[in-house]
Amino acid sequence: MADAVDRITEQWRDQRPDLAEALGVMELFGRVQRMQRVVDRHYKKLADEYGVNMGECDILFTLRRSGPPYTLTAGAFLRASMVTSGAITNRIDRMEAKGLVERLRDGEDRRTVKIRLTPRGKDLADETIVAHLRDYEEILSVLTPTERGQMTESLRKVLEARGDTALD
Repeated sequence: MADAVDRITEQWRDQRPDLAEALGVMELFGRVQRMQRVVDRHYKKLADEYGVNMGECDILFTLRRSGPPYTLTAGAFLRASMVTSGAITNRIDRMEAKGLVERLRDGEDRRTVKIRLTPRGKDLADETIVAHLRDYEEILSVLTPTERGQMTESLRKVLEARGDTALD
């Protein structure tokens, strides 16, 4: 069965046969890009069902997996998310208005702001992560566990080679 990327690369092979052997990378990146559309639809579904967008899910999940007291500094989010401080601030503002997180000032250094998951935010994180994993499982259900493992290892290898390693 052919997909949209197969059709695109076939057109290139017809028009530029001299590129035929080099088109494998286009096939891979084309599918990665199309996979992002699948992931975007997944997050849209979560937003519709639970009222939180992808960035807000990221904050909920990051706080929840940090363990009790489910609190991190704004700087820790900034290092983990690779988005601007303004984007983090906007996300926190929206989530605070929804009652999902709260800002806490450090008693010793008032410049330090910590973000804490509220009980409502914790409940939403716990509910949403289950739906998130269920949807991911469904998306990848066409692959065997071995195929999933091979894809995971291959992508890890590429990311590590490009310097995308664990953050402090």
